[in-house]
Amino acid sequence: MGKIFCLMGKSASGKDTIYRKLLTQEDPGLKRVIPYTTRPIRSGETDGDTYFFRTLREAARMEREGKVIEIRDYHTMHGLWRYFTADDGQICLEKHSYLMIGTLEAYGKIRDYFGAESVKPLYVWVEDGERLARALERERSQEHPKYAELCRRFLADEEDFSPEKLQEAGVTRWFENRSLDQVLGELTAYIREELGKPGQKQGEAG
Repeated sequence: MGKIFCLMGKSASGKDTIYRKLLTQEDPGLKRVIPYTTRPIRSGETDGDTYFFRTLREAARMEREGKVIEIRDYHTMHGLWRYFTADDGQICLEKHSYLMIGTLEAYGKIRDYFGAESVKPLYVWVEDGERLARALERERSQEHPKYAELCRRFLADEEDFSPEKLQEAGVTRWFENRSLDQVLGELTAYIREELGKPGQKQGEAG
């Protein structure tokens, strides 16, 4: 049986880059699960790549049809944005292991849906000052920067990924993103260990 690895972290922690890099590795050879969102598509994004972009009406229809595993609502400066994972045939644990990216709340619901033995958390951490600098640089590169939303999300992350909530969710292992090569090495070793593949074991990071 395969496993689902849920990659998560606060905004600008580097998780999007880490996610893409892990998926390119032939070993451990994880498959991706593309989530859904109703937020506006950003510069450089493509539907069906990082996300499936859907309207609020389409999201509500999928929910009524029982196709939604977990869903999160965010009341942003630009209206309601919904993020969700769908039971749409992407996941087959009898054949593959998967990498997903999301929030702590999403991880908990996916774990409850598939079972704790099948779902493992990958929590990436970066010091807050460095995180804020990265977020600002990224937002400046957008055609229409949304600085108010950047601030809202930064503060919301402090609450969403508080030490108390991480502990409550059973997330005790942190992978500090000091450099891309370093964190990829630690994550890959942990994933291989969980999948029962030979390799050097890593100690806890955080």
